[in-house]
Amino acid sequence: MKAITSHDLAHGSYTNYQTHNDTHSIKSLWNQFIDYADKQQSKRLLWAAIGILGHGTIFTILTFGTVLLLGNNITLLAITCFAMTMVVVVNLAALPTKYTVPIFFLSLFIDLGVIISAFTLHQW
Repeated sequence: MKAITSHDLAHGSYTNYQTHNDTHSIKSLWNQFIDYADKQQSKRLLWAAIGILGHGTIFTILTFGTVLLLGNNITLLAITCFAMTMVVVVNLAALPTKYTVPIFFLSLFIDLGVIISAFTLHQW
């Protein structure tokens, strides 16, 4: 999508072509998230605690319970273990928050996908 702005100047005319790219806004959102995660470096211990304790005691248990109650699918249980392992590994490796925060949120999305899959695979 192009927008043309035109200004008549004393010595001639000025035309400015501005383009708007939708993929640029998505990339910008990702860069903003990575910048936010990078700025959280001073709170690295808090993010490690949220990642390991919060994920391990709330989200993983909730996901395991949902899968077990809706059919005990071993594949979904393995994916849940993998999501938790990702969080533990990046925190034990003491990686910067630029990596740990996005991986934490990715593991939450994986857990959400597992819960949705457990509901869709359940035979009522």
